[in-house]
Amino acid sequence: MTLTVSGLRVVRAGRTILHSTSLSMSPGDRMGLVGSSGSGKSTVGHALIDDLRGQGHSVSHVPQSPDEALDPLRSMAFHWREAERALGGVDVDRAALFSALGIDGGDMGKRPWGWSRGMQQRFVIAMALIGTPDLIVLDEPTSALDPVVAAASMDLLERHLQGRDTAMMLITHDLGLAARRVSQLMVMAEGRVVERGATEDILARPQSVAARALTAHKSWAMVPC
Repeated sequence: MTLTVSGLRVVRAGRTILHSTSLSMSPGDRMGLVGSSGSGKSTVGHALIDDLRGQGHSVSHVPQSPDEALDPLRSMAFHWREAERALGGVDVDRAALFSALGIDGGDMGKRPWGWSRGMQQRFVIAMALIGTPDLIVLDEPTSALDPVVAAASMDLLERHLQGRDTAMMLITHDLGLAARRVSQLMVMAEGRVVERGATEDILARPQSVAARALTAHKSWAMVPC
């Protein structure tokens, strides 16, 4: 089922921080939303999630840091039970999902700080995949991880999603990460989408000022993510 939103707009304190934005994603799509800090990327993500959920679609969200999703005073088992309960007790093969994401050796009786940061973030990703959502939105999902762990986590996620209908939106300021993980790009600047198209086309022939600024320094091409 194609996911479509039109006219997304966000106004706060009388100021428009997201100008009218529309987009469409087909099952299995891999879309990246890139731009400098403060360009409006996360705002698009939250508005997109709210709109699609309002349409009745299943949409999950992975925040920048596992600290935003995990209570340090609660066990990992508690978090998992709460996620299942929030989704109406959907049937999920936890063992298979944990194995796919490389966290099957984690002690569910421990609190988050008993797991490594990489395992915590992969656990959050696993919770986001409960029930096989129509779309998973990853908002700077690797910024709290070192590049090697980040690359491994994204590899595991991609292998799990391969052949499934779940679409993915990757929100990031890291052009190297987006270049390796998505087939389509949307470039944000000052609360507007200023350019969109195939990833390879935008990287090779950026048209907007924002896209040219992002691609100007080729150091992004060396990042292992």
